[in-house]
Formats: sequence, C-alpha cells, structure tokens
Amino acid sequence: MLSSATLDNLGRLVLRLSIGVLLIMHGIAKLFNGVGGIEQMVIANGLPAFTAWGVYVGEVIAPIFIILGFYTRLGGLIAATNMFVAIALAYKAQIFLISGSGGWAIELQGLFLFGSVAIMLLGAGKYSVAGPGGKWN
Repeated sequence: MLSSATLDNLGRLVLRLSIGVLLIMHGIAKLFNGVGGIEQMVIANGLPAFTAWGVYVGEVIAPIFIILGFYTRLGGLIAATNMFVAIALAYKAQIFLISGSGGWAIELQGLFLFGSVAIMLLGAGKYSVAGPGGKWN
C-alpha cells in the first residue's frame, strides 16, 4: 500500500503533467500559426499589440515549468494569469452559458485556469526536477 505522502506526490505529478501537456499543445499551435488573431483581439480591447506575445509565456514557458516541476508555483501563476486574461478577452460572453451537451461553455478554459491555480497552491511535489523544496516549488 502506498503512503499518503506518496499518493499526494503522485497526484501532483498527474495534475502537473495533464495541465502542462494539454496547455503546451495550445502554445505549440501558436508557435506554428502565430498570434495574429490574438493581436487583433487585444488591440480591439484597447491593449497594445505586443501584449499578444505574452501568450507564448503563458502557453509555452509556464507549461514547461509545470511539466518539469521547476519553478512550478510560478508556472502555475503565469498559466492562471494567462487563462484569466484569455477568458476576460475572448470568452467573457460565455462565462455564464451552458453548452448544448450540458457542460460549462468554457469548461476547457476553466479547467486550465483552476488547474493552474491548484498547481500554484500545491507546488511540484517530490516527483519533479527541482524536488519539493524551494519557495517556487
């Protein structure tokens, strides 16, 4: 039987890998396709065009931190901030909507947001590059 501490650390690993891998897939798509659509959206919302490039930090660098378990809490904070901004800019009209299948209309974005917050609060755990110690892990 696995100890409670081992199960906690395995749970953190599963959470980190699922959120990190799924989020970085979006970042990889933006690396190949660019951020032109995001630039138009941030400009339309009164923000400077260069802020669109922040998506690379939130969807490439932060997930790498999360997956590796290196500066994990910082990666969670950055990813959560990225998703909060994405929801505020691109999904604000859908926040209180239910999809045709009965789920939250923005459940994927919500999963990324709240999963990133959980990672920020929980830290990396034992099964990580940097280990459980450290302020940002």
